[in-house]
Amino acid sequence: MKGLEEIIRPKSLQTRLFLYGALFVSLLAILIGVLFYFTMTQGIEQQVGRRALNIAVTTADRPDVRQGFFAEDPTEVLQPIAETVRKQTGAEYVVIGNTEGIRYAHPVPDRIGKKMVGDDNERALLNGESYISEAVGSLGPALRGKTPVTDGEGNIIGVVSVGFLKTDLSSIFFDYIDNIAYIVLASILLGVAGSGLLSRSIKKELFGLEPAEIARHFTERSVLIESVREAIIMVNSEGDITMANSAARDVLALPEDEDLAGCPIQDVLPNTLLPRVMETGEKMLDRPMEIHGKKAVVNRIPIRVDGRIVGAVSSFRLQSDIDRLTEELSQVKQYTEALRAQTHEYHNFLYTISGLIQLNSLDEALSLIHEETEAHQSLISFVMERLQDPFLGGIVIGLFNRAKELKVQLVLDEDSAMGELPEHLEKSFFVSILGNLVTNAFEAVEKNPESARVVRIFILDNGSEILIEVEDSGPGITEEVEITLFRERISTKSGSDRGYGLVTVANYVSELGGNLYYETGDLGGAMFIISIPKGG
Repeated sequence: MKGLEEIIRPKSLQTRLFLYGALFVSLLAILIGVLFYFTMTQGIEQQVGRRALNIAVTTADRPDVRQGFFAEDPTEVLQPIAETVRKQTGAEYVVIGNTEGIRYAHPVPDRIGKKMVGDDNERALLNGESYISEAVGSLGPALRGKTPVTDGEGNIIGVVSVGFLKTDLSSIFFDYIDNIAYIVLASILLGVAGSGLLSRSIKKELFGLEPAEIARHFTERSVLIESVREAIIMVNSEGDITMANSAARDVLALPEDEDLAGCPIQDVLPNTLLPRVMETGEKMLDRPMEIHGKKAVVNRIPIRVDGRIVGAVSSFRLQSDIDRLTEELSQVKQYTEALRAQTHEYHNFLYTISGLIQLNSLDEALSLIHEETEAHQSLISFVMERLQDPFLGGIVIGLFNRAKELKVQLVLDEDSAMGELPEHLEKSFFVSILGNLVTNAFEAVEKNPESARVVRIFILDNGSEILIEVEDSGPGITEEVEITLFRERISTKSGSDRGYGLVTVANYVSELGGNLYYETGDLGGAMFIISIPKGG
C-alpha cells in the first residue's frame, strides 16, 4: 500500500520535467527509427525493382535472345543465356516465356514448358509495356521486372521476367535494423541526459519552487500588494509597467478596470525618476514629487537578480494622507497637553492650599479642597455610574477635562446608560468615533460666546443596539455640505488638508455594521446619531 502511495503521489516539478522530457524524446526517437526503417525498406524495394526491370530490359534486347525464339528448340538456346544472366546479376530467377506465357527458360528445369505463374504478363504481352510488379510466383512472393521481347519488326514474340524474392529483401532489411536500433538507443540516452539537464536548469531558474508554491506565492503577493494602502508600481528593465495596485490607480485617477501592464511608465508618470534609478542602481527614499497636481512622498528602489538590475519598484503616498496622520497625532498631543495643563492647574491648586495653610487660613483651605474634590469626585462617580465600560468612561472624562480647558459646557445626558462593550466589537473604534464627534463639536462652538458653548453627549445600550448622540450649539451644517457630508472631507476650518474626522467616523461605523445620521438638534446646531447593533 505504501508503494502504491509513492507511485500516485504527485511528483516534483524537476521529476515531472525529466520524465516527460525523457518519454517525449524516447517516443520521438522510436518514431523516427520506425519511419526511417519503412522509408529505407521502400527505397530498397524501389531500387531492387528498378534493378530487376533493367536486367529484364537488357536481356530482352540481346540479339541472341531474339534469335533463340526462332530456334527449333528455344529452351536449348535461351536456358543457358538466362542462367548466365541470373548468376551474373544475383537475381533469384530469370524467366523467358513466349506470347502464351509458356516458359522457355527457368532456374528450375522441371518447370520449363509450363505456364508462368502470377498472372501479371498481360501488360507486357498485350500492351508492350516494361514495368515492375509484385506477385507470388512459383518460387514465392517476389519483386519482378517484366518487359516484352520483340523481333526486328517490333512484333512481340515473348516476355522476360527477372525477380528478387521478398524473403531475400527481408534479410537485407534485418541487416539494417541493428544499426537503426543503435541510433535510436543513442538518441534516447542523449534525450534522457538532456531532459535531466533541462529539468535541473528550470528548477534552478524557479528558485527550487514547485508550481503550487509559485501559484500560492503569486496569490499571496497580489493580495499583499493590494492590501497595502501605499501606491505601488513596478517596471521592467525597458521601463514598462509590470504591476500596479489599486491604490496606485486611485492616486493616478485611473479607472479600476484599466490594465496598466505593458504601458511605458513615462506615459503614466512623465516626471518619474525610475529610469534613473535603474541606470544608477541607487535607492531614492522619501523624495517629494508632484503627481497630477498633488504632492506625494515617493520611494524608488531598483530590483536586482543575480546582481543585475532587471527593473525598479516605486511606492508613494499623497502628502495629504501623511498630513492627516500628522493631524491625528497632533490631536493626541493636544490631549497630552491638556493633561499637562490640568496637572499644572492642580499644581497651582496645591500651591494655593499650601499658601492658605501657611497663612493659617485653615477654614478657607478646607473649603477649597472640599469644593474641588466634590466636583471632581462627582464627575467621576457620575461617569462611572452611567458608563461602566472603562474605555468609554476614560474618553468621556478626558473630554470633560478638555471642555473645561476650552471653557465649553460638556453635558453627559442623565439618561445615558452603558455597560461593558461586547468583546467582538472593536473598542478603539468607539473611542475614535466619540472623540472625533466631540472634538468637532468643540470646534463648532468655539466662536460662540462662552455662555453659549454647549455640547451634549448621549450614550445608551437598549439591549439590541448601542446609540450615541453628539449635539452642539454651533451654527450647524448647510444643505450644500449635508449632501456629501460623510463621503467627502468637510471642514469649517481653513486649510486644504482638514475634514478627515467625519470620514473616519463614517468608516468606523460601517466597519461596526452600524448607521450614521445627521439632523439639527434642540441646541440649534448639528446632532449626529449613531446606531450600532450589538451583534456586530
